[in-house]
Amino acid sequence: MTTTVTDDALHAHALELLRASLGPTAEFRDGQWDAISALVQRRARLLVVQRTGWGKSSVYFLTTKLLREQGAGPTILISPLLALMRDQVRAAERLGVVAATINSTNTDEWGDIAAAVHAGEVDILLVSPERLASASFCRNLLEPLLGEIGMFVVDEAHCISDWGHDFRPDYRRIRGLLPRLAPDVAILATTATASEAVAKDVVHQLGDSVEQMRGPLSRASLQLQAIHIPSEHERMAWLADHLPKISGSGIVYVLTKAHARRVAEFLRSQGVDAHAYTGGGTPGGPQDREKLELERKLLANEVKAVVATPALGMGFDKPDLAFVVHFQMPQSLTHYYQQVGRAGRAVDDAYGVLLHGDGDRRITDYFIAQAFPPAGVYDGVLRATRAAYPLGTGLTELAKRAKVGRALTEKVLGQLAVEIDPPVEKRGASWFATGEEFTLDVSRFTELTTRRNAEYGRMQEYARGGRCLMAYVAEELDDPAAEDCGRCMVCVGRPILPTSVDRDLVAAAVAFTPATSPRKPRAKRRKKPSPMTAKVVGRRKKPKA
Repeated sequence: MTTTVTDDALHAHALELLRASLGPTAEFRDGQWDAISALVQRRARLLVVQRTGWGKSSVYFLTTKLLREQGAGPTILISPLLALMRDQVRAAERLGVVAATINSTNTDEWGDIAAAVHAGEVDILLVSPERLASASFCRNLLEPLLGEIGMFVVDEAHCISDWGHDFRPDYRRIRGLLPRLAPDVAILATTATASEAVAKDVVHQLGDSVEQMRGPLSRASLQLQAIHIPSEHERMAWLADHLPKISGSGIVYVLTKAHARRVAEFLRSQGVDAHAYTGGGTPGGPQDREKLELERKLLANEVKAVVATPALGMGFDKPDLAFVVHFQMPQSLTHYYQQVGRAGRAVDDAYGVLLHGDGDRRITDYFIAQAFPPAGVYDGVLRATRAAYPLGTGLTELAKRAKVGRALTEKVLGQLAVEIDPPVEKRGASWFATGEEFTLDVSRFTELTTRRNAEYGRMQEYARGGRCLMAYVAEELDDPAAEDCGRCMVCVGRPILPTSVDRDLVAAAVAFTPATSPRKPRAKRRKKPSPMTAKVVGRRKKPKA
């Protein structure tokens, strides 16, 4: 049974909860209360686009608390990364909200967690989007909960759109869950990086009744700078020379795992406490635990820098992060904003430095090509899946039959499986053909590839520094409040940080050889001789008459 309260009384109570969590002087930021009120009072459907650090999590945690106090059911939150989930659980606890997560690292606990949700002991349940790919998970655990919830939240909602920079196919499955929700369930989608094209696609996926709330994206504390340094050795030298002179700790973003390891090792060889952070590894395994420990050390300022791929991105919240340096040019200004926006949330001055030069374009071209495989790859994977009907096929065997790499096969299957009428589906560890027809929209892929190349062109224009850097980024994200920041290298008319490169450090970078993990010598395997060789050897061994 729900209880109706006046907006003023609700505001006063919500502010009391906020201050109990964040301190006695805390106030709602512009737009926060408007979103909370709409969700609680009207059970609205909202897309909230606000800069990183604005407090989107406070909106859905406070809304959850208020709805629960009115007798509503728990909240389900779709959250894309384990690191982000860990941050969200900590934030929920600070607001007195009981949170639980269901993801690939805690499968043994799923049954107990579901029982606790049904018993009313959990206020908010965080679910990774990859879980939505499991028909048994949705049927046995998630769907029975949908009829009981008070709010449905999609965090990092730009992942729904393949127009965006971080498209995650499993996010497309969300649209299939929405019709199962009661009409009075509030829906909230949040992101910091949605242009008008992406926002339009998100609204299309979630339903045309979704209202948009958009705030200014510029961050006053950030001092932005772009430095052209041709070679990677020179950029490594720049980092070794200038990072120690910046007060505080931060992140160096790179495009590949190999760069993360090489740059981190070189910095350590020069006395800079830096460590690599990359994606991959078994959930809950040694590498995952190492990443968790590295996150903790960065939060506690126990390391100078984390050299990271975009795996350290969405949701990582360190309010006093002093710098974000990009070792290479990202694919787009949306990528760039998502990452550089990690710095300067709760400090007066922070640095966002883009280093760029030779080789960056080659890496980006590879990523763009991999994002949308050729039509022949889709045909090959579909033919191999259909040929196995009615039996299922494992990923490795399917890739072998399709004569396509395993990673590319997995990407194609993931995209096919989230079509409105999917031609393939996954059951357990096997893939099955559904019998549905499928025609690849080649024109859309061509359009998306053209768009990606145009985005990279605007990234290059940003790096040339022809106008205010912050305003340029904000305009790329269709921020109507974009204006000159007065703090970037263009606005002040000089470099923010030195652009010089120490030649001795360059020589050290050129000569540097990363340590290799020790490997056991492989035992020589005796080859079985071919029939012809066996005959020859046999003749030689025969004693002469």
